[in-house]
Amino acid sequence: MSRLRSRTGPRSGIRVHARTRTRPPLALALPALLAVAFLLLPLIGILARTQWGELVDHLTSPGVVEALRLSLLVSLWALALSLLLGVPLAWLLARVEFKGKALVRSLVLLPMVLPPTVGGVALLLGFGRRGLLGPWLEATFGITLPFHTSGAVVAATFVAMPFLVISLEGALGGLKQSYEETAASLGASPVRVFFTVTLPMVAPGLIAGAALTWARALGEFGATITFAGNLPGTTQTLPLQVYLLLQDKPEAATSVSLLLLAIAMGVLIALRGRWTGTPPALEATRTSAPEEPPLSDARTAGTTATKAAGTTTDVGGSAPPPDSGRWPLHATVTGFNELTLDAEPGTTIAVVGENGAGKTTLLRALLGLTPRAHAAVRLGDTDVTALPPHKRQVAWVPQDGALFPHLSAVANTAYGLRARGVPRAQARREALTWLDRLDVLHLADRRPAQLSGGQAQRVALARALAARPRLLLLDEPLAALDQTTRARVRHTLRTHLAGFGGVCLIVTHDPVEAVSLADRVLVLADGRALQDASPTEVTRHPRSPWVARMLGRNAWPGTASTDGLALARGARLVVAETLPEGAKALAIIAPEAVSVHTDRPGGSPRNVWPGTVREITAVGSRLRVLIASDTAPDLVAEITPDAAAELGLVDGAAVWTSVKATEVTLVRL
Repeated sequence: MSRLRSRTGPRSGIRVHARTRTRPPLALALPALLAVAFLLLPLIGILARTQWGELVDHLTSPGVVEALRLSLLVSLWALALSLLLGVPLAWLLARVEFKGKALVRSLVLLPMVLPPTVGGVALLLGFGRRGLLGPWLEATFGITLPFHTSGAVVAATFVAMPFLVISLEGALGGLKQSYEETAASLGASPVRVFFTVTLPMVAPGLIAGAALTWARALGEFGATITFAGNLPGTTQTLPLQVYLLLQDKPEAATSVSLLLLAIAMGVLIALRGRWTGTPPALEATRTSAPEEPPLSDARTAGTTATKAAGTTTDVGGSAPPPDSGRWPLHATVTGFNELTLDAEPGTTIAVVGENGAGKTTLLRALLGLTPRAHAAVRLGDTDVTALPPHKRQVAWVPQDGALFPHLSAVANTAYGLRARGVPRAQARREALTWLDRLDVLHLADRRPAQLSGGQAQRVALARALAARPRLLLLDEPLAALDQTTRARVRHTLRTHLAGFGGVCLIVTHDPVEAVSLADRVLVLADGRALQDASPTEVTRHPRSPWVARMLGRNAWPGTASTDGLALARGARLVVAETLPEGAKALAIIAPEAVSVHTDRPGGSPRNVWPGTVREITAVGSRLRVLIASDTAPDLVAEITPDAAAELGLVDGAAVWTSVKATEVTLVRL
């Protein structure tokens, strides 16, 4: 009997499976091999016909050297012109919606599919002495493009710039806009965002496009000879030199062709297939951060890092000077969201609701970042409705944190301060203080890819708090943290919000956050405010089944009748309270008020249903049992592990449930 063995990597304990090789069918493999041979044979021909002994002489001849110098000059100027014009064009195509966008993109692609000689004729008719713009250029500026080196630059730019635009547009399309939007919320102007966030993050696409543009400009022939001519020392570039050498010195032409081939292959090998330069998925490539050291060690490491950076400030000392302003919030939101918000300074509002309720849309409307909803916003005495996001002094933390991957943790935290004109040294000191307050000072010099999810979220929170906002918007800021860290950061956040002179909105699905951090809870449903009340009121009388379940309650909607509440499936719920007949209400039943029995109970309970155990989960020291019934809605009961063992509860077990009428709370809808 054969034995199957698994190979295990050294000290890994992980089974390594050999990759299964797919054997292609002959009908596909043969044409593919023929295609490779078709592409490879001409290159082999150049290598085979090159006279290697005379290669140096051919490449160092005066005509070739002069043509090479001119080619480098023309290609570099074409690259510079492509960067100057192509980068803004790529950003426009990737970020702005406008009529005729498809036509503009077609114009960008046109030089790539147009025969080069036709492109040269088009340039001649556009910029030549008898062209549309040529006479004006010559009369006004004395510029004559045809048969001049500048004409060769224009021709090379015309055919090469599309490579840059397409590559950079692809990179911009793969870049999440949350990075740029977060930078704007921190006070960075659009130009600052473009140069400090957008360009650094799409650098791979920009470099790939620039390399392809330069290589294409270096090898341009057809448009150049048609528009700029073939004048030695003026427009005769290296490809044109090859064309002339083929007539008199074919061996030298082969040597020069080999040089151009080597340059082109060098560019392609350096790019390694990264034609579009799309930013990598940061979440997928994030390295595993080492375990966090104890708090005392973290502070020591942070102090060491600070001294190494040349900063002598004691970051463990006092907090940044507070902004003494007071900014009440008044906002009227229209569109998908229809509601009015009024809040006094220092108020924290928890925004809750099921997915699609409009929570994130509300935050983006307050930032002025979404067409789905419009918010007329007043902060204190200032109406910021007409202001762009970077001038509103509204900071937010999106769900993914949106840390800038090219900046360290301290540089991320200082970004908003620097955008608002704070001197570099002061901004760094305040940033280090905020990192210390959130217990991530020891990570100050790390990039986001070197942080765990929880660490990155704390840095993102420090960055928003350090920006001195008048309105703070947090979109599930603690979701990525473990329970211990979440409790510590929640305490830090609560301490800061206690002295915050503005208003804070926190989107959350965590009932503990909603109750412990917020002064008010705003419940959204389909973009409308279903309930806006204190956490105590929402906890006792939730007006939404979803919120009731989020708070751990059973919530059954029904209609009041003479003998209780009429539920779905024809069930009846006997209650102690009375409501007008026909009134819509929500019955709230605490899980601990549900009794579970193996047999039908007798005695006082008037609400009794048979059911089946569907799920048992642990919540702290107690168990939650989900019980499904054919005669009543699903019910959650909370019991002790001892009670569950005594009842013999397992998935699929048949049970009876009972609820006393006095244990049911009705909320009028």
